[in-house]
Amino acid sequence: MKILHTADWHIGQTFYQYDRTYEHQQFLNWLVDTIKEKDIELLIISGDVFDVANPAAGSIKLFYSFLNRAVKAQPDLQIIITAGNHDSAARLEAPKPLLESSNIHIVGMIERREDGSIDYEKMIIPVKDKQGNTALWCLAIPFLRMGDYPAVAESATLYADGVSALYKEAYEYALTKKQNGQGIIAMAHLHTLDAELSDHDKTERVIMGGIEFVPAKAFHEDILYTALGHIHKAQKIGGKENIRYSGSPLPMSFSEMNYRHQVVTFDITAGKIGDIELCEIPVTTALLRVPAKPQPLPEVLEQLSQLPEAGEDIDIAPYLEVRVLLEGPEPALRHKVETALAGRHARLARIDVRYPSGETDDEAETGISANQLHELNPLDVFKQIYRTGYNSETPEELVTLFNQVLQEITTKEQ
Repeated sequence: MKILHTADWHIGQTFYQYDRTYEHQQFLNWLVDTIKEKDIELLIISGDVFDVANPAAGSIKLFYSFLNRAVKAQPDLQIIITAGNHDSAARLEAPKPLLESSNIHIVGMIERREDGSIDYEKMIIPVKDKQGNTALWCLAIPFLRMGDYPAVAESATLYADGVSALYKEAYEYALTKKQNGQGIIAMAHLHTLDAELSDHDKTERVIMGGIEFVPAKAFHEDILYTALGHIHKAQKIGGKENIRYSGSPLPMSFSEMNYRHQVVTFDITAGKIGDIELCEIPVTTALLRVPAKPQPLPEVLEQLSQLPEAGEDIDIAPYLEVRVLLEGPEPALRHKVETALAGRHARLARIDVRYPSGETDDEAETGISANQLHELNPLDVFKQIYRTGYNSETPEELVTLFNQVLQEITTKEQ
């Protein structure tokens, strides 16, 4: 049985102010072709189908049109979809009764029986081969929120322990159904302990101290493949080829511009896994940084003016991040950048401004501790922030304006 794993589509996402419908449509077109060419029998989508809980009508249409096209292109195709943290579980599950007639299964939430116990029956999906026989069982588990998992002892890693307990119980439940020659696979939408992110990847929240990071050992060693979602960088986890994030099909931020965007295919025969293949997704719209490292504005403007001339198809013009090094405030910065870009084949997404303050992070630190904050008056704080950001003293005219605003606020509070 040939299986394809993907996740984190984020349909409906805008890249800064730009709509990405064209990019998602191109990805879905490619995916339908890939399913057909590789004779995929099971498609698994591990969460974050949509970018927001209440997607626009166009995003919903794009998704369901894909499902319709996929099952028509590959009549024996089965699809299993789980909800991610960006999805509305109830909204995703709404068409469930209709879709199941087309061998499309959606698990958006953890359901419980009347006695309060978790209903694992709803999450253990049988997968049939072309002869109609059950070939494997899928633990289709969505993104888990606090309280979704079984009760566990209080600890500093309560969430991770609870998630691990749920996967253990789900696996044990699947074993009661499994027969000789059948396999078990799993789906998960979470942050694993060993997941690798780029230094500046802020596209998914990272929990302080890692208390919500789930270890790879949460997935039983006899699970043939664990299809992960949530982290956008494609990678294997814990050194195991069969525990993987497929990654997102599109870059969600400039921090992801060097990620290799892909889907994963593999084969399961007679309860054994093989032929794991990483299939790179064609790039529809590139991400571009000019220059590679921040430079003074005149040099940046010159480089921008040398970009290729605009083509007719704006949908494939690269998203551009302009990186500029300034000595101080530049009120007309955006206008100058846009003027230099006039007629160029690029779409301005953001301007990354740096100052020669010695800071290496994207956001300069103020250098003010909590104790110092109590000892400083508002003007001192304002001057410190300005000094940190611009590496110079605050101009007198700004000090005067700040004092006027502060006086107005103080008067209103009194």
